[in-house]
Amino acid sequence: MRTTTLGSHGPEVGIIGLGCMGMSFGYDLATPRNEAEMISVIHQALDLGMTLLDTADVYGPYTNEELLGRALSGGRRERAVLATKVGVVPRSSSESNASPRPLADGRPEHVHRSIDESLRRLGTDHVDLYQLHRVDPDVPVEETWGALAETVAAGKARFIGMSEATVDHIRRAQEVHPVTSVQSELSLWTREWTNDVLPYCKEQGIALLPYSPLGKGFLTGRFTSFDDLPANDFRRSLPRFQREALGTNLALAAKVNEIADRIGATPAQVALAWVLAQGEYVVPIPGTKTPKYLLDNASAADVQLSTSDLAELDAMPAPEGGRY
Repeated sequence: MRTTTLGSHGPEVGIIGLGCMGMSFGYDLATPRNEAEMISVIHQALDLGMTLLDTADVYGPYTNEELLGRALSGGRRERAVLATKVGVVPRSSSESNASPRPLADGRPEHVHRSIDESLRRLGTDHVDLYQLHRVDPDVPVEETWGALAETVAAGKARFIGMSEATVDHIRRAQEVHPVTSVQSELSLWTREWTNDVLPYCKEQGIALLPYSPLGKGFLTGRFTSFDDLPANDFRRSLPRFQREALGTNLALAAKVNEIADRIGATPAQVALAWVLAQGEYVVPIPGTKTPKYLLDNASAADVQLSTSDLAELDAMPAPEGGRY
């Protein structure tokens, strides 16, 4: 797989990474996880050149970092660009897991405690990218970002990034310490970031790491009705997957499939190729638990969309329903 860098000053990575959240959290929770299979997928990702591996302390919670730590033991740590996140804390059992608003904690003391706990779970002495998962509205972003910058000074993180940040957040953080990357949801059915955050990142030489680049699996054509969603899957609570909205949104998946058939690719590859076409430092991190879909995603690096293909995809209407 060809490579790029995380922005103008970050590490070299494969142009497609691997989001590891779904191996432990969020999707299809009724199906038991086979740890050996998950670890095999992570190893295969590295072999394919998908070197950016993304996790977070809250995934599981905590178990996804532990899984990644076990997968990278035995000499594989050096092959990975390891990214984790801080700033979202698990909800208590008395609160709804389907609530759209994360419980943010951007206090500096939380950042310092969390990096040490993440390093222990990951079995490493540093992470390559430490990211602020969400900006805490109750803590000035400069204070939280200053704490992340201190993890760099201490050698616990090489670079730092943000997630779901506004242009104002990024500007303010940059005054404290360089922002290497911004992680945001970006796909053919979530394009809001192309209006402001993406252009700003391009201007500043900041990488954009799109999560859910396949529209949480919808753009692959896997789901044709609400009943196709697995039990205990958080997508059942999302507006775009509700019965009426999903029926309307099927036209978006059909357009992606039409172009895929025309160019001899899969819908997932077309959706990822569109994301890759958004800029030099745009590195999508699709998640998967299976070797088949991993190879499908990796092969998107070789799919070239024509100007007319991109125009057709750009002309797709917005989906029915909000993100959360």
